[in-house]
Amino acid sequence: MKVLIVDDAKTMRTIIKNVLKKLGFSDENFLEAADGEEALKVLKENADDIKIIFLDWNMPKMNGFEFLKRVRSNPEYNHIKIVMVTTETKKENVIAALKAGANNYIAKPFTPQVLKQKLEQMKIKM
Repeated sequence: MKVLIVDDAKTMRTIIKNVLKKLGFSDENFLEAADGEEALKVLKENADDIKIIFLDWNMPKMNGFEFLKRVRSNPEYNHIKIVMVTTETKKENVIAALKAGANNYIAKPFTPQVLKQKLEQMKIKM
């Protein structure tokens, strides 16, 4: 099972990776992208292996919301869970992301416990 972490901040990608490692994921599980355009390329090349995407909203080139809509418009990617991990906490943004197909939403900053709970809610095995 591959995990795609999409965030323009390398530090945030590392934080998410480190939390997931503590939950039982290993280094070979991770793929990364710094924006939505790069993430689409990574997704295309690894679509069968990716089971979950952690997605920031605010990124250059293609933001996370646009990426989310593009992914959800392709039935080939329906099996992939998408979790928004973002500072965008306005109620209307959370609702828009969930309506667009996000499976869950985590507000930054977050604790490892929150990330674990979200994975459990989505029945992602660690």
